[in-house]
Amino acid sequence: MAGEILVVAEFTHGALRPVSLELVSEARRLANAYGTSVAVAALDDAEPHAAAIGSYGADRIYAITDANRAPVSAVESLARELEPEVILAPATAFGADLAAALGARLGAGVVANCVSLSADAPGALVQRRPMYAGKVIATVETKTRPRIVTARPRVFSLGEADAARTAEVITRPAPEASPTEAVVELVELLKAEREELDVAEAEVVVSGGRGLGGPEAFSMLRELASLLNAAVGASRAAVDAGWMPHAHQVGQTGKTVSPRLYVACGISGAIQHLVGMSSSQVIVAINKDTEAPIFTKCDYGIVGDVFQVVPALVEELKRAGVGAD
Repeated sequence: MAGEILVVAEFTHGALRPVSLELVSEARRLANAYGTSVAVAALDDAEPHAAAIGSYGADRIYAITDANRAPVSAVESLARELEPEVILAPATAFGADLAAALGARLGAGVVANCVSLSADAPGALVQRRPMYAGKVIATVETKTRPRIVTARPRVFSLGEADAARTAEVITRPAPEASPTEAVVELVELLKAEREELDVAEAEVVVSGGRGLGGPEAFSMLRELASLLNAAVGASRAAVDAGWMPHAHQVGQTGKTVSPRLYVACGISGAIQHLVGMSSSQVIVAINKDTEAPIFTKCDYGIVGDVFQVVPALVEELKRAGVGAD
């Protein structure tokens, strides 16, 4: 039997990030192919989330207390004890930092930003990740063990939750920090002044690009987004111009999104942007350029002036009572 799958769960202000459950669900699928189990490293209070983590496929949850002071050492210690076949972590700022340090500590390879994983035999793992701004998908097979993999939010879909499945919770203290970790101290986590949906986790995303002409036009998109209970995204061009913060950027150098509905407003469809949103279930594009590449990827295309189409769409939604309390 292959070694088990270890998932590193991420928390923000005590809340379990949805990407953690996505990774647990994917780990369960791999574990079934391997004939092995799924363990979760929880670097925060896992008790409120244990039922959800278990229902998506975890067999054991290692709740590591006070892990914020030594997150890498905490996961390293657990990995050396369990000797997992694969370690899955989110491709977030936290996960990318942890995976790189963990790879150095364990002498293991790290494959970042994976978009698919497949196991055709126990112990086998084929990892696929975009390269060259999404122009190619590389197929990677890691020779070292454990394999350390990061995946962006919304890349792996959730499987069916099984309410009858429970996970054993094992609580343990965090190990002593290494000399390098001791140099860094987490002082405080600050929430954004304006509470907004994260584009990486939203069910609906309304994004704007260079075609909006300036930051003022994003107020129009915010009105549409509020009716659809959507997050507001932006292309790299809009972010580079300073119209929107980087946290809203969708694309190869921003966030990968996979919502049920993606509305692209004034976005031409550069390859690096398409990489970040092409897995959306339904894509609607609004652009006055009939030759815009975005029209080759969308399900519904509207050729027209975004400053006429979006307000008209807002009025129609209001008339239909969408977004009304």
